[in-house]
Amino acid sequence: IRKIVISTGVVTTLAGSSAGFANGTGTSAKFHYPRGITTDGTNLYVADTSNYRIRKIVISTGVVTTLAGSSSGYLDGTGTAAKFKYPMGVTNVGDYLYVTDRHNHRIRKIDKSTGVVTTLAGSSAGFNDATGTSANFYYPWGITTDGKNLYVGDGHNHRIRKIVISTGVVTTFAGSGSASSGDGVGTEASFTYPYEVGIDENNVYVADYSNHRIRKI
Repeated sequence: IRKIVISTGVVTTLAGSSAGFANGTGTSAKFHYPRGITTDGTNLYVADTSNYRIRKIVISTGVVTTLAGSSSGYLDGTGTAAKFKYPMGVTNVGDYLYVTDRHNHRIRKIDKSTGVVTTLAGSSAGFNDATGTSANFYYPWGITTDGKNLYVGDGHNHRIRKIVISTGVVTTFAGSGSASSGDGVGTEASFTYPYEVGIDENNVYVADYSNHRIRKI
C-alpha cells in the first residue's frame, strides 16, 4: 500500500512487502494482490483479494490487522469466522463497509466496530433485479456510494447496478446487458466489462474495461 503526497508527488510505502499474508506494522505486513481500498479518515480498509480478507490499516501508525475473512469460501460470521472469495471493491458508509465479493457474486456488509459480516445482496451468478439475496450479480468488481445508495460495476453482466442501502433493493442503473459500446440513457447504453466505478456530487464514472473508455453517467 503506497502513499503519495499530493503536493509534491513523493511516494512512500505505508504497508506491505513481498506477497503473502502477515499482520504487522508497515513493511512487516504482507498482502496478496490487494485491489480495492477506502478510508474513513482514520483507517484504510483494503480488499486483500488473494488472501480472501478485508484488512485494516491505521493511517497514523501503519499497523495492519485483519478485520474480516480467512480462507476462500462463502460464510457470514464475525471477523475471521467469515469467508470471502476474491473480494475486489470496498467502500465506506458510516459504521459499515460494503464489499464486492466477486467470485461469490454477492455484496457483503461489514460492521467496522464488531467485524460482523452479512450479505446485503446477491446469491448465485446471474442477473436479476430484486431485493437482497433474491438479486443476482455476475462477478461484481468496483463499488462506490453517495451515502444512500451503492453503485456496483457488475462486470460480466455489462451493467452498473444500484443498491438502496436501507432496503437492499437492487436495480439496473445503466447498461443493456449486451457487450457493446453505446452512449444513451439508462439501459439504452451499453458497456463491455465495466469494472471500476467512482462518484462525485452529480455523476458516476465507470472504467469500461474492454471498451478502453472512461464513461460518465
